Amino acid sequence: MGYVDEVIERVIAKNPGEPEFHQAVREVLESLRPVVEANEDLYRREALLERITEPDRQIKFRVPWVDDKGQVQVNTGYRVQFNNAIGPYKGGLRLHPSVNIGIIKFLGFEQIFKNSLTSLPIGGGKGGSDFDPKGKSDREVMAFCQSFMNELYKYIGADEDVPAGDIGTGAREIGYMFGQYKKIRGVYEGVLTGKGLSYGGSLARTEATGYGLLYLTEEMLKCNGKDIAGKTIVVSGAGNVAIYAIQKAQQLGAKPVTCSDSTGWIYDPEGIDVALLKEVKEVKRARLTEYAAARPSAQYHEGKGVWTVKCDIALPCATQNELDLDDAKALVANGCFAVAEGANMPTTLEATKYLQENKILFAPGKAANAGGVATSALEMSQNSERLSWSFEEVDSKLKGIMVNIFHNLDAAAKKYGHEGDYVVGANIAGFEKVATAMIAQGVC
Repeated sequence: MGYVDEVIERVIAKNPGEPEFHQAVREVLESLRPVVEANEDLYRREALLERITEPDRQIKFRVPWVDDKGQVQVNTGYRVQFNNAIGPYKGGLRLHPSVNIGIIKFLGFEQIFKNSLTSLPIGGGKGGSDFDPKGKSDREVMAFCQSFMNELYKYIGADEDVPAGDIGTGAREIGYMFGQYKKIRGVYEGVLTGKGLSYGGSLARTEATGYGLLYLTEEMLKCNGKDIAGKTIVVSGAGNVAIYAIQKAQQLGAKPVTCSDSTGWIYDPEGIDVALLKEVKEVKRARLTEYAAARPSAQYHEGKGVWTVKCDIALPCATQNELDLDDAKALVANGCFAVAEGANMPTTLEATKYLQENKILFAPGKAANAGGVATSALEMSQNSERLSWSFEEVDSKLKGIMVNIFHNLDAAAKKYGHEGDYVVGANIAGFEKVATAMIAQGVC
C-alpha cells in the first residue's frame, strides 16, 4: 500500500462518522499522488501527510443564550485551527443547523490549500455553530453571537486566528461578535474580517467571492480559447456568492438565468434581475417565490433542478455536494463546457470525475472561490496599516490574485503531467507551499 493510501485509511479510521472530512481528504490526497511519489522518502520521514491531515487543535464549546420568550437555548460552537505554517489561521464561521465537527474539519482542511493558493500569508481554519439565524430576531442573534464570542475570544487574535463570515454569518453577525470581542479584550484590532465599513471593513469584501469566481472563470476560458461574453450561465444559490457572481457575469457580457435557495429555484430566460434579487434576499430576507411574483419572465420551481437548464457554464454557489452524478450527466448532455465551484466542495467526487472525463473545464472551489478569503486577507492588511483602500484598488488586487491563482494551478498540473486537470493543479500548487514551510519549521 502506498503512502497516500495508508494515510487516507488512517484518517477514516481515526475520524469515524465524518464523511465530509473523509471526502475532502481523499479528494486532496488522491490528487497529490504525483508530488508525493516524487518526494515519498522525505514526506514519510517527516510524517508530512499525517501532520497536514491532523488539525493543530479542535475546540468545541457550549453556547447558551436566551430567546425572546425568555427560554434558554443551547447550541454547540466549534473552531478547528488546522494549520498555521504560512500564517495565522484564517477561515469563516458557519451558522447552520447542519454544522458538526466533520463539516468544520472538511472546510478547515480545504481552507489550508485555498489560502495557500492566494499567495498571501494566511493559514487554514474554520468554525461555526449549529445555530440557525433564519427566523431569529436581531436581539436573539445578538444574544447568540455574544455568548459564542464569550468562549471563542480565548482562541483568536489578529496574529493568531482571524475568523470571517460564511453561510449564516453576515455583516450583522460579524458586528455583534466584533463588539463582544472588543468589550471582553479591551482592544481594537482586526480580529474578524467581513466587518462593516465604518469600523475596519474592506470595500469589495461583500462582492469578493462572487467577483473572484468570475475572474478565475474568465481566465480559465481565455486560456482555453473561449470567451465568456454571450454565454448562458446557470447559478445555484442566492446568497452573497451567487448574487455577486451573477452581477459580475452580467458585467462581463454573460447571461445568468438561474438562482436557487433551500426551497426552490428560479429560471429567468431574460436573465436574472440582480436589483430584484438583492431586494428579495438582502433586504427582505425572503424566499425566491417573491422574485417570481415580481418578475413576469421568471419561473419558480420547488425543490432542486438548476442543473437541468441548458447552459454553457455552470457555477454551483450554494453548499457542499449539491451537484451529483445525475446533475453532471444533465450538464454534459445539455452542452455545458465549463464548471467553476463558487461554494466549498459543491460537486461530488463522482460528478467531478464524470465532468473531467467528458472534457469539461472544471475549476475546483479551493481555487475558484478563493476571492473571499483573499479579500479578507486584504482587509487584515488594511487593519494592520490603519488604512482604507478604494473599491477599485481592492477589486484590482482581487482580480490579480485570481488570475495568478489560475496560472499557478495550470502550471502545477502541467509540471506533474496532468495538463488541464485543474483539481490536481490546485491541490499541488496549494500543498507545495505549505509542505515546504512545514519542513522548514521542523516537527511542531
